[in-house]
Amino acid sequence: MASIKVYNQTGAQTGELELDESVFGVEYNEGLIHQVVVAQANNARQGTKCTLTRTEVRGGGRKPWRQKGTGHARQGSIRAPQWIKGGVVFAPKPRDFSQKVNIKARRNALRSALSAKLNDGDMIAVDKFEVGGKTKEAAAIMKALNINKRVLIVVDGENEMFLRAAKNIPFVRVLPADQINVKELVENAKCIMTVPAIKKIEEAYKA
Repeated sequence: MASIKVYNQTGAQTGELELDESVFGVEYNEGLIHQVVVAQANNARQGTKCTLTRTEVRGGGRKPWRQKGTGHARQGSIRAPQWIKGGVVFAPKPRDFSQKVNIKARRNALRSALSAKLNDGDMIAVDKFEVGGKTKEAAAIMKALNINKRVLIVVDGENEMFLRAAKNIPFVRVLPADQINVKELVENAKCIMTVPAIKKIEEAYKA
């Protein structure tokens, strides 16, 4: 059965926690994780970029000069793409980039990502965080846990004081357990979870 050592916020080991195999003992599925991460990135795109084609730019209805005899290259409109203030060739238009991912696939990808973090030794369990909202308190915790690279911290509920304490540390990302997702797990080198957050995730994602 999968297990993880539990530390306190000073970095001292306080015990060991047995983990649900159906959540933290899943085989790594790189293809599924990639599919979900790409879908998440695309779903975050606004898709609002828009420029005008030559038919949409105001003006340019009259031929600028006659076809022959002027010495100029032939032109049909001053709003053609080669003109300043002309239209754009293949102009980008608003579009929907969103991709659908089945709920079962998304859940399996999250289980796979969590299992990979655990197997690679990149997951740390902490019993709880108790801070007064100061950045130096969160920085001291990161130093005690030997964290100096991008880290995702998953807490139970909002934990407003810790969110306030950690928000000014550039390599720290804090999420409540019900907002954990595959993209955040993949993008961050380490993952720290409180014991209540682990319990909450196991309850939500156990097979």
